[in-house]
Amino acid sequence: MRNIGKITNRLTVSMQDFLFGKSLFRFLKTITLLFIVILFASCEDVFQVHPYDVRFSGETNINAHHIKEIEQRFRDRQTLRIAIIGDTHCWYSETEDEIADINSKNIDFVIHLGDLTNTGTTKEYEWARSTLDKLQMPYVALIGNHDFLGTGDNCYDAMFGRKDFSFIAARIKFVCLNTNATEYDYISAVPNFDFMEREIVADTALFDRTVILMHAPPFNDQFNNNVVKAFQHYTSFFPGLMFCAYGHNHSQKISTFYDDGVIYYGTDCAKGRNYYIFTLTPNGYEYEIVDF
Repeated sequence: MRNIGKITNRLTVSMQDFLFGKSLFRFLKTITLLFIVILFASCEDVFQVHPYDVRFSGETNINAHHIKEIEQRFRDRQTLRIAIIGDTHCWYSETEDEIADINSKNIDFVIHLGDLTNTGTTKEYEWARSTLDKLQMPYVALIGNHDFLGTGDNCYDAMFGRKDFSFIAARIKFVCLNTNATEYDYISAVPNFDFMEREIVADTALFDRTVILMHAPPFNDQFNNNVVKAFQHYTSFFPGLMFCAYGHNHSQKISTFYDDGVIYYGTDCAKGRNYYIFTLTPNGYEYEIVDF
């Protein structure tokens, strides 16, 4: 009997240990699951979203919003003063200074000729947007070759809108073209001649002069140089073509690429600390190069 009692006591202790161990296991399991739920509920704060995720908050379709404002405010204006900038990628403090300098001038609107980002990440696009939003006047932004990297072109589509677009102010049509042919391996129609052809005849009652803007110019590594002659041919049909402007080369330069008298103005990058101001009047235009 004494041995049976000892065995019973041992079984009781073992059962208590087992039950305690099982309860502890359940408790730890519950705590672990709760921690996992909390962790994933706030995953955006705990984990870094993939840089090419193309998820962002804030304003989208920026160009369309600003074009609406530009056309409403300046469609019947006689004189325009516009700033043309480009290639702000990599140079954050210089771009901040450039924006501040433009705000100190009497500028109607700003045109950015592309390369808003260096590697096309969503965070870079968000930075570009927040920086350009410091402008005290409306702006539009073209897409540059750096803006295509990764899923950057998709981010541009969502944040800024169509890659080819136009608007009219002071009876001048501003035709903004995607000329980054290399990013498509020359498979897509870049430059888009169908778009250009439509713009030549669209809203002709509202404009009699044209300015053409692009990121990569003809005869450049990004441009589809198989169609440089066709490009010139299409540009020649735009009513009253005043000039063309481009970015990409990181240098301020004034050129005539074709034997047709049309001047192409190359914009410097933000690192060069200069940009153009164009004053457009019914009698023509003047430009100045502003150092900041």
